[in-house]
Amino acid sequence: MAQDLLAKHRAMLDQALAAIDQRGYWSPFAEMPSPKAYGEQAQAQGQAAFEARLHKRFDLGQPAGAEEVGEEVSPFGGALQVRYPKADVDALVAAAQQALAGGWSDAGPEAWAGVALETLARLNRRSFEMAFAVMHTTGQAFLMAFQAGGPHAQDRGLEAVAYAWREMARVPRMALWEKPQGKNPPLRMEKRFTIVPRGLALVIGCCTFPTWNGYPGLFASLATGNAVIVKPHPGAVLPLAITVEVAREVLREQGFDPNLVQLAAHAAGDDTPQRLALRPEVKLIDFTGSPAHGEWLERNARQAQVFTEKAGVNAVVVDSTADFAGLARNLAFSLALYSGQMCTAPQNIFVPRDGIAVPGGRMSFAEVANGLAQAVSQLLGDSGRAVEILGAIQNDAILARLEQARQAPPEAVLLDSQAIAHPLFPQARVRTPLLLQARAAAEAEYMHEVFGPVAFVIATANTAESLALAERGARERGALTLSVYSTTAAVLEAARRAARSAGMPLSENLTGGVYVNQSAAFSDYHGTGANPAANAALTDAAFVAGRFRVIESRTQL
Repeated sequence: MAQDLLAKHRAMLDQALAAIDQRGYWSPFAEMPSPKAYGEQAQAQGQAAFEARLHKRFDLGQPAGAEEVGEEVSPFGGALQVRYPKADVDALVAAAQQALAGGWSDAGPEAWAGVALETLARLNRRSFEMAFAVMHTTGQAFLMAFQAGGPHAQDRGLEAVAYAWREMARVPRMALWEKPQGKNPPLRMEKRFTIVPRGLALVIGCCTFPTWNGYPGLFASLATGNAVIVKPHPGAVLPLAITVEVAREVLREQGFDPNLVQLAAHAAGDDTPQRLALRPEVKLIDFTGSPAHGEWLERNARQAQVFTEKAGVNAVVVDSTADFAGLARNLAFSLALYSGQMCTAPQNIFVPRDGIAVPGGRMSFAEVANGLAQAVSQLLGDSGRAVEILGAIQNDAILARLEQARQAPPEAVLLDSQAIAHPLFPQARVRTPLLLQARAAAEAEYMHEVFGPVAFVIATANTAESLALAERGARERGALTLSVYSTTAAVLEAARRAARSAGMPLSENLTGGVYVNQSAAFSDYHGTGANPAANAALTDAAFVAGRFRVIESRTQL
């Protein structure tokens, strides 16, 4: 039956395989919440499904005791009061091991991929329910929650399945080996090659993009035959709980043990993540979160292959431009989008202290810095529009970080952060970006990630120093994006060299509707694995190839 699922979705898989080779635009999932794509009643039904989850126990039917956890609070106001069975590490691991031995390991790539593809297709049909779950756990505004939490996350999951399928398909099932022996009869062997999973995979989710960041590892491991325990962030459990529910439904229908995919909900601050990560049965770990936790996993979870996406100091180098208004609008949106709570959001904007070249002359450093501040103010001048761009602050730690940054001397403040009242959610914690100016020498202020709506415009001696600081920041602290603005070919080539040297994806002269903090599945590689911000790329062959092994059996003929 599971092989039939592969046939059902084979056209989509083939298109995904073509897309990862061609790297152009493609997506099978409609990114706009349109009734034409999802049905006239889809949004109302999705909202009703989300609301039906609230103030109840979320029972997945997996091994669990009577103890419950659940501390999600909507950044738009109000506790969700969804209760989840508290993770029992021993029980979860035992159930996963039993499920692997129950036929799944032997089912083969066709069955594994079929289950993964069907799960993604069903998740797409529930994109509105997921949108409300993502919105009210992460603080993303509705449209972003729909796109990033639904279709774009599903794209990333499908991308991982496509890479997994391609790598497994490279392995022949059988080969006839024949070695000539001169006058003697040749040596002949029949060799059979079987793909086997590594075993148990652990996915550790984050609180800002639980599905977008969680799906690559989840579906890469599932499509290569592994059992998966999904450990969500305590502040954003619901989106991944829904995901696990759908995967278990598909597995059960196909005759497999649903405990191949389980949820490990826990209370903030307990040691569940560490205990799971160090279990000898766990062979794969996918992590998104802080550098401290990611580095701990890399050092201590030695029994597992660990894939981490941590944090970085993303830079913008402004040298010159043919369209300062477009530059300012583009950067303003990048700074404001989801209040800077994106691992790809720009933070450090390096500008020569003697200004930049523009058509007809030069703009001083002050004119550039103030122009960026004005662009942010104009973008967010209408509060109804502003809240749909900014979303809400996910947690109190980000608010505290913002307030600490606001203690900068008044002369350093280019644009202060303001609270905005949300017209639909009076309790929403909505804040505009804080824009500060700094000297290049004051590295203690900016040469570390300040996650949230905080950015710096930094005066440098020249563009060469700007590029050197951006490159060193990536080498020492990591970076997931670099953006450069220049009309000079030599500067652009220098930026490309710096990006290659420090392992940073580079965007050049963005002034229109593409933004540095956006990353498109099937085309963009999210992260490179070449600097401390991440040790892997989403997605490439290396991300999936280590999730299975090939076992050979040979017979002499």
